[in-house]
Amino acid sequence: MSNYKGYTKADSYDAETTEKLKAHYSQVITTLGEDITREGLEKTPERIAKAMQFITQGYGQDAEAVVRSAMFEEPCSEMVIVKDIELYSMCEHHMLPFIGRAHVAYIPNKYIVGLSKIARVVDIFARRLQVQERLTHQILDTLQNTLDPQGVAVVIEANHLCMMMRGVQKQNSVTTTSAFTGEFQKSETRSEFINLIGASLHG
Repeated sequence: MSNYKGYTKADSYDAETTEKLKAHYSQVITTLGEDITREGLEKTPERIAKAMQFITQGYGQDAEAVVRSAMFEEPCSEMVIVKDIELYSMCEHHMLPFIGRAHVAYIPNKYIVGLSKIARVVDIFARRLQVQERLTHQILDTLQNTLDPQGVAVVIEANHLCMMMRGVQKQNSVTTTSAFTGEFQKSETRSEFINLIGASLHG
């Protein structure tokens, strides 16, 4: 906990993990040719250690348990869509961020789920070292396994900094992945979903 002129900041990070990561990042920064003792970098290893624990907190969370905590019986069979869910993840190949939006839909069979839980599922899997293809299917599988709906659809659009900052350095490239089960495998249902996530229905 830190106190600065009336401001209190409470941290809740694992102390042992923080110390181990600090040591590794200190070595990385030094190996890159920087002076770890200079003022601007003195606390950087600790900051990175805490940031990485936050960014990867999804490893300690159970997405299916989150969905089951807010499931309700409801005689509803119309498509439910939560679109434009912001996501921030880390590419497992270069440990650089990819940032984008997820669009998630399901058609209830017997149960519905609190809408915020869908966004929570996206966060839980995004807050891990990831590839976009796996992330898409993990979201889909979680909703399919817990709600047993008539179908699930997931589309993710993201910008990958590993393509933008290094390698081919294509700043305007967008990667889109999709996965569908059940009724969404039918072209008419899938087309309705695609049209709805592309439409601006809110004023």
